[in-house]
Amino acid sequence: MLPAIIDALPPFMLHTLLDIALFCLSLAGIAYSTIALWSARRYLVSRAPQEISGFTPPVSILKPLKGADSSTYPALRSHCLQDYPQYEIVFGVNDYGDPAVSVVRKLIAEFPQLSLRLVACNEVFGTNRKVSNLIHLLHEARHSYLLVNDGDISAPQNYLREAMSHFGDEKTGMVTCLYRGHAAGTIASRLEALGISTDFVPGVLTAKFLEGTLRFGLGSTLAMSRAALDAIGGFESVVEYLADDYQLGERIAEAGFKVMLSHAIVETSIPPYSLAQFWQHQMRWARTMRTSRPGGYAGMIFTFILLWAILLSLLEPARWWSWAILLASVAMRVAISLLIGRRVLQDNQLVPNLWLLPLRDLLAPLIWLCSFAGNEISWRGERFRVHKGKMFPVSQRDAATRDASSGSEFQRR
Repeated sequence: MLPAIIDALPPFMLHTLLDIALFCLSLAGIAYSTIALWSARRYLVSRAPQEISGFTPPVSILKPLKGADSSTYPALRSHCLQDYPQYEIVFGVNDYGDPAVSVVRKLIAEFPQLSLRLVACNEVFGTNRKVSNLIHLLHEARHSYLLVNDGDISAPQNYLREAMSHFGDEKTGMVTCLYRGHAAGTIASRLEALGISTDFVPGVLTAKFLEGTLRFGLGSTLAMSRAALDAIGGFESVVEYLADDYQLGERIAEAGFKVMLSHAIVETSIPPYSLAQFWQHQMRWARTMRTSRPGGYAGMIFTFILLWAILLSLLEPARWWSWAILLASVAMRVAISLLIGRRVLQDNQLVPNLWLLPLRDLLAPLIWLCSFAGNEISWRGERFRVHKGKMFPVSQRDAATRDASSGSEFQRR
């Protein structure tokens, strides 16, 4: 019916409606950018030098690993150099043939004064193998506070001290932190790192500002108390979910605990992606966010500020206001990039890669749109279908269908 109505409209009216739509989307993008800048300013004010709480409980760092590259050793080593009184690191691999094993054994020999242990996580508890390994590692952990992050995360020396200080408030259940990407030499790798600094982190800060608090975690850091983890049913409660970091944070918040944002900034290494690998990874990331925060993900249409402004200026090249909106949009994008990328994240690669921002801003809407075209993702060499946030191997696609059918039947009842 809608296509018939559109066909019946005279051309001048279609042009006017498109003008209005692009004008509104451009203004919405400018409004979003203003909120993002304000959110970043509030974060910087809260991060001003201040005395860190003296609360330094013993903590177990749980590190599920799969594979190794040139960044693995320095990333893991940064956790062995923490300025913190008592902590242990428990590394987990699927089996002792994993390339990460030699890196861990090198660290164990280098730091005999630290409590470093390696565990083979042979039994598989669910489709999310990373969470399955965390279940194994939790049994090996000795302390009442836990910290989980990815194997490619490099951390500053005050990382543990800053993160764990928030648990001085007994209402705190989880602490997470922002991160920047360290790109390899390829264009695709630089595009992904640029997206973290100019799109992803602004979205996190904006969500925190609009909601008044965080209600999700970031995989860069998931520090939590055992009490909070036990309250949501442990790692077992998210072992079937793709976005385990988001699920853990959301469930801990729903259980009545605070989710805090640490002032420490960590760094993740971006592999030297080809364009095909970049697209595959971006699609997994996009579909992860779409299934985790469907409302917020749909609202991303208002964040594509540069695209809408460019289209508006092309549609109305003779109107001064269309060019004014384009200039304002460009200024906003550059301001967000510099304030959040440089000042918040201290991303030294941002300025040299800033020339890629127009390409990144034109790719982002395409990735967003294509993410709605299906639910399949590729992760760690396997294909999965995502349904209601849960992961199903593609070979078991009918399991997801049965799950959906049973859910519909339950609703009808």
